[in-house]
Amino acid sequence: MRGWWREIAGLVLPVACGGCGRPRTELCPECAEALTGTGPRRVRPEPEPAGLPAVHAAALYADAVREVLLAHKERGALALAGPLGGALAGAVEAAAGAVPGSGAGPLLLVPVPSSRRSVRARGHDPTRRIALAAAGRLRRAGRDVRVVPVLRQRRYVADQAGLGARGRLANLSGALEVAPGGARLLATGTVVLVDDLMTTGASLAEAARALGAVQLSFISEIPHGLPAASAQHGFEQRAAAVIASSPASFEINRNSSRSWIVAGGER
Repeated sequence: MRGWWREIAGLVLPVACGGCGRPRTELCPECAEALTGTGPRRVRPEPEPAGLPAVHAAALYADAVREVLLAHKERGALALAGPLGGALAGAVEAAAGAVPGSGAGPLLLVPVPSSRRSVRARGHDPTRRIALAAAGRLRRAGRDVRVVPVLRQRRYVADQAGLGARGRLANLSGALEVAPGGARLLATGTVVLVDDLMTTGASLAEAARALGAVQLSFISEIPHGLPAASAQHGFEQRAAAVIASSPASFEINRNSSRSWIVAGGER
């Protein structure tokens, strides 16, 4: 109900850019460019949690991008799901392109779930909304894409704010599971975990662990006619896509303390 009233209010009340506050526009051209101008890049947090899949991000989590994400997630600027979904779609394409054999079957976008209390407080599930927008954008480009919300929380999770990398890993350890019947859905295509933001990587690592926990049932529930060996290989090649990641995670070349890459440019 809260989400419905927010959408109605957006039609009759003055709007401002979610990134910079410019009046009379939900998202100005400059802030829209910030969402996609960097281009999707492979990102790695430091330290990198065990089990983290290969993650691609569309933009750095800073300035206008941070404000746009917060406006959509916390302030109910639901119209921003469209441009945010467009940015996520680019990251999904990059992530799926790095998975061997990803051309067979549909792309399956698996959102990292929010807690029920967060959804109630916000009046909507921001990650799922953005995933649906990304899937729509990709389908219009000719991709076979489905949003498969098979992950769910199995226990209470504390608020992540204020927790460091180790604290977040401990807080989320064992917190997610795949809903009954989810393994069969995952057998039909290439899985890409999606989220709006990656900071420490703890949420995506836990989501990947939960998918891995159903590997045996995944193989036993393979639809008739799908070779078990190829399906198992596809399942193991998990990838993830996010709209934004911390600037430090774009430092993807750590072989030298003097030479590292930021968003594709060495410095």
